[in-house]
Amino acid sequence: MLKFKCPLLAVTDMEKAITFYEEVIGDRVVMDFGENVQFSGGFALQEMKKWKEMIHTDQVCTKSNDAELYFEEKDFDKFLEYLKEFPEIEFVHPMEEAPWGQRVVRFYDPDHHIIEVGEPMDAVIKRLFESGMTVEQVSEKSQYPIEYVKRFAK
Repeated sequence: MLKFKCPLLAVTDMEKAITFYEEVIGDRVVMDFGENVQFSGGFALQEMKKWKEMIHTDQVCTKSNDAELYFEEKDFDKFLEYLKEFPEIEFVHPMEEAPWGQRVVRFYDPDHHIIEVGEPMDAVIKRLFESGMTVEQVSEKSQYPIEYVKRFAK
């Protein structure tokens, strides 16, 4: 049986990409093979030149908007403020709230791969309770079962 290992992103400037993922995302390099770098978050970066050699083509589409790396941040408001320190970041869209209450923001890394950062659902449920919603209302809004939601009720 096949075992999935990790997503791999092709990048044009490895140092710039490493800096982005360390400084903006807060991840760290665990293995650096020069042309290939692996992060503690379970993904890897590959230099574009080497990537093109490996797939035997120069036809690589950037900013295709067909995939993303998804991260979560408990202190979502603090993270949104932190992003303001990086004026070079291009946003796919500003922060928005999904119908189930989760807040997310999407932006591009230096090679135009989409990065999504969202609130963990336990933080969403706690925030909904803090807004004054009942267990039933939180369950309906979050789409999580009442028994799960009750764990976060005060």
